[in-house]
Amino acid sequence: MKKQIIALSLGLVSLGTFAQKSELKAAEKAIKKQEFNTAIVSIDAAEKLIANADDKYKAKFYFLKGKAYAAKKDYKVAADAFKNLFDFEKQIGKDRYSSDAKPMLDQLIQEVSNKAVNLYNNLKDYKNASENFYLTYLLSPKDTSFAYNAAISATQAKEYDTALKYYNELRRIGYTGIETKFVATNKETGKVEAFGSKSQRDLMVKSKQYIKPENKLSKSKSATLTKNIALILKEQGKTDEAIAALSEARKQNPKDLNLLLNEADMYVQLKQMDKFGELMTEAVALDPTNPTLYYNLGVVNFNQGRADDAKKYYQKAVELKPDYADAYMNLAVVVLDKDKSIVEEMNKNLSNFKKYDELALKQKEVYKEALPYLEKADSLSRNIDTIKTLMNIYEVLEMEGKAKEYRGIYKSMR
Repeated sequence: MKKQIIALSLGLVSLGTFAQKSELKAAEKAIKKQEFNTAIVSIDAAEKLIANADDKYKAKFYFLKGKAYAAKKDYKVAADAFKNLFDFEKQIGKDRYSSDAKPMLDQLIQEVSNKAVNLYNNLKDYKNASENFYLTYLLSPKDTSFAYNAAISATQAKEYDTALKYYNELRRIGYTGIETKFVATNKETGKVEAFGSKSQRDLMVKSKQYIKPENKLSKSKSATLTKNIALILKEQGKTDEAIAALSEARKQNPKDLNLLLNEADMYVQLKQMDKFGELMTEAVALDPTNPTLYYNLGVVNFNQGRADDAKKYYQKAVELKPDYADAYMNLAVVVLDKDKSIVEEMNKNLSNFKKYDELALKQKEVYKEALPYLEKADSLSRNIDTIKTLMNIYEVLEMEGKAKEYRGIYKSMR
């Protein structure tokens, strides 16, 4: 009985080997005829038996599978098959098909990469560009920049969950984005120029057109990854998580003004203006000649009731940027804010003519102080608010010619 069982088992193994050979032979013939659907049917049938196949049949199976699926443009399945082939032949120490398969895999990677670039640059199809950039990375994991491009493209497509997935993958693998740049100085212009490769740079130096060849490392993108994650979280309404991410990014790059400003913007959304003000003060320390930062500090201080401080910041803003229309308008707003208390007192003293007249004169002084700022704002950026405010002030100051002119302008703009 035992002999019969053994004989039967041997018979089954032989039958399985025969089936593998038959299916692989059929697949090979179909590929030669470019009948790739037929080839895939045979390959699928052989796959069910491949676990117990001889080494030479396993290697051939992976190779044929890669070829068939590559022809069908099923890049992921083809690449997986080729990689299984490389791993298997490395394991057994024999190169039957790997040498032929490597250029095929390189061609697949190039095709997918080119498709991704075309989708992004020419077709502006960021969603599909993202998928193809990430597929390129999967086909060639050493080319981590493709995963970065995938994340950028997904963000452009507003596929935020996908973008976060890609960014987190980049953080997991320790992506920095640091690249070696091959540069040299143009003898004629004196400018430092970058070249696509070391050999290209060296050739231009050899031609005597360039001097001072150098290899320079680009800046790390680690903080940029964290910043982009934070901005996506912000878009998703996850403000607390976004602030935490930006805080982490700022620890990595404390002098990055954009990171600081993005964090400050989060606090505006949370209506935490005191925290926004703190960060604006830090920003001014980092970039003391930036008029927008002083303008923002003016807004914060005015909203928190510190009108004198607000005025100083707005004045600094226009000192740095003489054509800053919004800053001039807000200087007027700061001055005119005094008018509120004066009007309240006037309403309380309607029957006290002497007191009322004194307050009216005081009001006119406030308007005279605000007038130059308003006129400057109007000259730089005219809109219906500047026109209406000036029209009313001219009327109160009894500047009838100007009041009439601005009434006409106001009517034409309504």
